[in-house]
Amino acid sequence: MEEKVYRTELTPVSFLERSALIFPEKTAIVHGERKYSYRQFAERVYRLASHLRTSGLQKHDRVGFLCPNTPALLDAHYAVPAAGGILVAINTRLNSQEIEFILQHSGVKFLFVDAELYPLVEPLSLQGMQVVRIADTGLPDDPYEVFLAQGSPEPVESWLEDEEETISINYTSGTTGNPKGVMYTYRGGYLNALAEVMSTGMSSESVYLWTLPMFHCNGWCFTWGVTAIGATHVCLRKLDPGTIWELFEREGVTHYNGAPTVHIFLVNHPNAHRLSRQITVTIAGAPPSPTLLGRLKELNFRPIHVYGLTETYGPYTICEWQEGWEDLPATELARLLARQGQGNVVAERARVVDSAMRDVPRDGQTMGEVVMRGNNVAKGYFANPEATERSFAGGWFHSGDIGVWHPDGYIELRDRAKDVIISGGENISTIEVEQAVAGHPAVLECAVVSMPDEKWGERPKAFVTLKEGQSASEEEIIAFCRERIAHFKCPARIEFGDLPKTSTGKVQKFVLRERAWAGHEKRIN
Repeated sequence: MEEKVYRTELTPVSFLERSALIFPEKTAIVHGERKYSYRQFAERVYRLASHLRTSGLQKHDRVGFLCPNTPALLDAHYAVPAAGGILVAINTRLNSQEIEFILQHSGVKFLFVDAELYPLVEPLSLQGMQVVRIADTGLPDDPYEVFLAQGSPEPVESWLEDEEETISINYTSGTTGNPKGVMYTYRGGYLNALAEVMSTGMSSESVYLWTLPMFHCNGWCFTWGVTAIGATHVCLRKLDPGTIWELFEREGVTHYNGAPTVHIFLVNHPNAHRLSRQITVTIAGAPPSPTLLGRLKELNFRPIHVYGLTETYGPYTICEWQEGWEDLPATELARLLARQGQGNVVAERARVVDSAMRDVPRDGQTMGEVVMRGNNVAKGYFANPEATERSFAGGWFHSGDIGVWHPDGYIELRDRAKDVIISGGENISTIEVEQAVAGHPAVLECAVVSMPDEKWGERPKAFVTLKEGQSASEEEIIAFCRERIAHFKCPARIEFGDLPKTSTGKVQKFVLRERAWAGHEKRIN
């Protein structure tokens, strides 16, 4: 590409370069007793990048990382693109066969594996891959630290020619077949990282706690965003509510992100108390119930509701706060905050469309599919042109999520396309039913799916986890719902117990649906 004085290719690697220059002695990473300054962080990244190259990495070679939220995975988010490779951060909750598919499909050349997770790759054929263990001790004899020590602490020459090159491949959960490798660009990662820190009001004084997996959408691009503004990353190997409450106080945490289930367990933990200093919490993965939003505010959390998918670099829309909302009754405010809003500062406007791709009326009632396009939509699926053509048909990404469009331009999700319950010809939003159930004081969390019904075809069934020490009967919860929503929308059955979840805290409704439809050949009546 011809040199242009008015253009440089956008790359998240530049975020670390700048922060190491501006804040060299500031704490960049906290991990237990270990701390790294921005100068040390940059040196570690350059060592990893240079040794990858001297070990044979060629441009666009894939580099796999299978590890929890540790400093090594933060290193990887800068070192792999700095070296010219493509990062493949692998879901730590997968089994060996799923991991093997990703390694083979993406063609990983280098694989870094946390020692705790090494048994997952031990039975696999790793021929042709250079494998490095990460003991996560930070000590000189840690194999990962040995690898770094062989590299140079000086920056490597950039091989980036075009900001639309692939920076990472993030594999979807693969609940309906093999996972798809979503390709992110340098440009998309750069812009979305800045959008996320702007949306959440972060600054160089912020302290971000890694409750969200870094392997998930590259940590919603906060792996890059936190560094961009010179804030502090607090790493967390395991999601433990008790530990998180300790870290809130000890490290002065100002921000964290997660699915509703993460927040639910935090606000219901025995250590939960009203914070003396407000913490901004970003919620995505499923619409938060008014009950959860109310409880977060009671404890002095500032909830921000965002929405997106792996194919949109994580959050794409944000429910922006409007003037006057602070004067609204709590239930009305929670209802407004539970909406998904509109595209963030770098995104195009999300649309809700019918089957002919026409915008649905902005009446808050007519349902259609949410579609997106623009800077923070992925460039497609790696080595899967058929799936790319299907999901990105007509120049828009088809989310598969069903929503309505409100008069103020905000969108609100009503369901996944496959989760809408059709009972006696009437569409029932499982989200509406879930929010009714979640309002019961004994309910910790719930999920609603369809169940077969001879008369109506389908009816809602709720799977409910009760709060510790609380009790409620099936009849009591159904009666509670009947006071709040139309009777035909109320659950016909309640099943109590823990909910199956993905590694990012999303409820696996397909597991519940299989349970609800056991003995039936089809999953629709």
